[in-house]
Amino acid sequence: MTRNERILASRQVVWLLLVGLLATVACSGESEATAEAGSGAPPAERMQPNPLRNAYFGDTHVHTRHSFDAYIFNTRASPDDAYRFAKGESIAHPSGYQIQLGSGPLDFQAVSDHGLYLGAMSAMDDPDNPLYDVPLAKELRELETGGFARAIRALRSGEMAALDTRDAKLVAWKDIIEAAERHNDPGTFTTFIGYEYTASAPDRGNLHRNVIFRSSAVPEAPFATTDSPNPEDLWRWLDGLRAQGIEALAIPHNSNGSNGHMFQLETVGGEPFDAEYAELRMRNEPLVEITQVKGTSEVHPLFSPNDEWADFEIFPYRIATRLDSDPEGSYVREAYINGLLFEEKQGFNPFHFGVIGSTDTHNAGGTPEEDDYHSKVGTADGTPQLRGSVPLDEPGPDGQKYAAGSFHLFGASGLAGVWAEENTRESIYDAFRRKETFATTGPRVQVRFFAGYGYSEDLASDRDMIANAYDGGVPMGADLLVDGDSSPRFLVWATRDLRSAPLQRLQIVKGWVADGEAREQVFDVACSDGLEPDSETYRCADNGATVDLGDCSISKDVGAAELTALWTDPDFDASHRSVYYLRVLENPVCRWSTWDALRAGVDRRPDVPATIQERAFSSPIWLVPKR
Repeated sequence: MTRNERILASRQVVWLLLVGLLATVACSGESEATAEAGSGAPPAERMQPNPLRNAYFGDTHVHTRHSFDAYIFNTRASPDDAYRFAKGESIAHPSGYQIQLGSGPLDFQAVSDHGLYLGAMSAMDDPDNPLYDVPLAKELRELETGGFARAIRALRSGEMAALDTRDAKLVAWKDIIEAAERHNDPGTFTTFIGYEYTASAPDRGNLHRNVIFRSSAVPEAPFATTDSPNPEDLWRWLDGLRAQGIEALAIPHNSNGSNGHMFQLETVGGEPFDAEYAELRMRNEPLVEITQVKGTSEVHPLFSPNDEWADFEIFPYRIATRLDSDPEGSYVREAYINGLLFEEKQGFNPFHFGVIGSTDTHNAGGTPEEDDYHSKVGTADGTPQLRGSVPLDEPGPDGQKYAAGSFHLFGASGLAGVWAEENTRESIYDAFRRKETFATTGPRVQVRFFAGYGYSEDLASDRDMIANAYDGGVPMGADLLVDGDSSPRFLVWATRDLRSAPLQRLQIVKGWVADGEAREQVFDVACSDGLEPDSETYRCADNGATVDLGDCSISKDVGAAELTALWTDPDFDASHRSVYYLRVLENPVCRWSTWDALRAGVDRRPDVPATIQERAFSSPIWLVPKR
């Protein structure tokens, strides 16, 4: 056994010994500082800010009864209910049962109801509100089924636009703000005031963004697509707010369902990008939501055939349709590499963003756990039969065995991770801004990623590893200037979520530009169970982890509690502009659809995977060549 293997083994032993003492912290993926801050101690006795930063987990994409679609799906939960859920309490699902986070409370959350017709549907259901008496409201109340389709038709036809919903918007916005202020508890639980800007391209390609405010300073009303359907106007509005002392940022989501528009290579109006455009976009959109219930937007196998893990939770449709979504211009990795091409040829990068995950729940409570999945849209998919994981009692009109629709392609995902000095709005928001963020598909895996030229060979085994990593290099989300002809050293580190599966491997994904062409490569850089990456294939051997589909139990004797490595790029070329990010893979576990079938005592659905490998993604580090 090598010295590094002995150190790793001893760390795993220490980790397991600490479980009994720090069960709450370990199971939720929270840091020691988070546990202390949440202990109810007076502020003076709480942990001081940690200059090396703690990992905090949250959800910035949660809908309540104030969203028009959530209300139609029978969601009646309030923003207060959403925050109670995030803090570990149970709340009622629209289908009539209780839901609760099995993995424990979150550290932060934002309620992000749709700014488009915010509060309008609940107002139309309130006898004391003037909107109650409009013909559309009466029709929707009388519809036992099909209400959502009717409301969407009203939305697209302009019928909703003809209604005066301004007062309903202001009432709902006030409720969202007040709930966030009530539940914000610096040092213990952080709330962000926010909303969703819900835009679509003319071909129904998704261009949605969540807008997150740094503090209690917010505008009188959200900027919605009724103000402008062009996201570039949203960015200019955010610039205007900033000039007034109101700080906020936007986070695009579901680029996978954008039909190529989210990361298209021209403006919404079809004009070529320029430096001013890139600065406007990155000033207002430093992050992208890479994974959520409607699919993971990291990479598409069509563009990355040599990445064996590219075909993961692909949701192939434009949002709220059964229309195929064009993969080109819809996935994060492609955007990163296209950003390098822009920078190489024109000197600016419009895709210089970090990543987070979130759930996009429309039940006021997210569903990031495979073994306790309650899907997304209230009574429309609140049971295994409705979401297509369990057969219908009788075949459908066309003889189909499962419910029609695409709910079976949804995923139990995801969560936002940040590295911040303390659990406060200011500290977490600043982490968003510097892109020291990561995403997980649900488990609370902690992820660190650094690069530098000042790292010693034994950094990965140094007791002051993190302090020295900050001192000698840069963390995820930053640029590193190439120094000489040699590769910098990359430090990767991850720890498992004890409620989920052990770690299997750490990978560095590299994108670069050579001879004016985009390239990519995936490198395994740390393997579990004493394995080493092959020097030619750059792959770890399979560690033999299995899943028993009879009861969803997993291998207990393989995998790692922690993996770390110090890596240099064997193919490094100092003249190439490049981007690197860390991807963490767990051992396999049962997918939520397999859990549904197991509990119902039926065969699992054959056209979806029986198991998945949960994962985490760091924000990138960009290497800038000297010229």
